[in-house]
Amino acid sequence: MRVVVTGAAGMIGSNIVHGLNAIGIDDIIAVDDLTDGPKYRNLLGAGLSDYFDMGEFYARFAKGEFGRVDAVLHQGACSDTMEHDGRFMMDTNYRCSKGLLDAAQARGTRLLYASSAATYGGSASFREEPEFERPLNVYGYSKLLFDNVVRRMLPTSSTQVAGFRYFNVYGPREQHKGRMASVAFHHFNQFRETGRVKLFGAYGGYGAGQQSRDFVFVDDVVAVNLWFLQNPGASGIFNLGTGRAQPFNDVAVATVNAARALKGETALPITALVSQGLVEYTAFPDALVGKYQCFTEADLTQLRTVGCDHVFSDVAAGVQAYANWLAPFA
Repeated sequence: MRVVVTGAAGMIGSNIVHGLNAIGIDDIIAVDDLTDGPKYRNLLGAGLSDYFDMGEFYARFAKGEFGRVDAVLHQGACSDTMEHDGRFMMDTNYRCSKGLLDAAQARGTRLLYASSAATYGGSASFREEPEFERPLNVYGYSKLLFDNVVRRMLPTSSTQVAGFRYFNVYGPREQHKGRMASVAFHHFNQFRETGRVKLFGAYGGYGAGQQSRDFVFVDDVVAVNLWFLQNPGASGIFNLGTGRAQPFNDVAVATVNAARALKGETALPITALVSQGLVEYTAFPDALVGKYQCFTEADLTQLRTVGCDHVFSDVAAGVQAYANWLAPFA
């Protein structure tokens, strides 16, 4: 099987590449932009058949220069939700994806692609239906616009097209993301550097640290992508989260206790962590007022309906595994 992974040096893309290798697939064409050179480290040890810069790949793929490609796992995107350049966002996330979809359809290539829970924005329900899609930023809108194109073409598609609305993904190989890295990543490094972690205080009707998200471990994201790759009859747009919202306090507790365990120290509840100054709360930033999702929780009905019964890690288990992966680099 020959596959393409775009965004291959990014967090999710690189984990997918390593996941493909783990099931015996190494005819992988990796596509990315390595202007940020250190991202190459995410692909160390990976089995690849070729690499192309994103500026070169898409036009060549459309011309059929790579021969038979069974599937494209399209993870390449601008995922910075604070990016306000709408032209750049639409070119990168919508127009590029639309061109890739057209080329994949013309060549009979399956397309598995990254959408986002940002398509729901301010909604209180998270089902893959238009009435719940209310993006709060141009990033979410760019992803929604492409999802809507996919919806229109699915009834006539002769090949698999599946989009995954990723919720809050955390896990290995995200160190290059800076401010957009996960809360778990930042908490681990905060605790290592300062001996405490910081959370937002009360906001949006939620108490301090009680704003809740659907936090999904990247290994689970990879597992679902691989399930669809191995089940070519499953098409559509699907939520990819655990189906269980957990408060940011849970992430802080899991991260601090994982770090403590690495030093042979006992686990503590949130009350003790706060009273000992290991967790502290800061005022909610003005820049995020009205632009922040206080609650997300994936509805997994569609995912289960097509037969994907993957069991997702909760925050405690996922963060523990992640902390163990991070420890040698600390």
